[in-house]
Amino acid sequence: MTNQKYILKGKKIIPVDLLIWAKYFETENRHIGNDSIGRTRVSTVFLGIDYNFSPKGKPLLFETMIFGGKHDQYQERYSTYKEAKEGHKRALKLVKESVLS
Repeated sequence: MTNQKYILKGKKIIPVDLLIWAKYFETENRHIGNDSIGRTRVSTVFLGIDYNFSPKGKPLLFETMIFGGKHDQYQERYSTYKEAKEGHKRALKLVKESVLS
C-alpha cells in the first residue's frame, strides 16, 4: 500500500498532496450511493486512499458496505468510479432479493 492520497472530481480520480486531500475531506460528500431498504443500508463511498494492501494490482479507492439485514457487513472494494456504481447496484440487488425471499 502506498501513502498516495486521492480526490474525486466528478468521476475522475486525481492524486494529490496531503494538504489538498485533507481540505477535500473536510468539505466533500464522498458518497457514490447511499440507499436504505427497510432497516438495511447500502453505502458506497470514495475512500481517498488505497486499500489494496498488496504491492500488485490497482489502487482500491471505493468501498460498498451493507449495514443490517441478512448481509450485514458485506463489503466490496473497487478501483474506478464505474466499478463502484456497478458494485453499489449489485449490493442493492442482493439486499432486495434477500428481503423478498
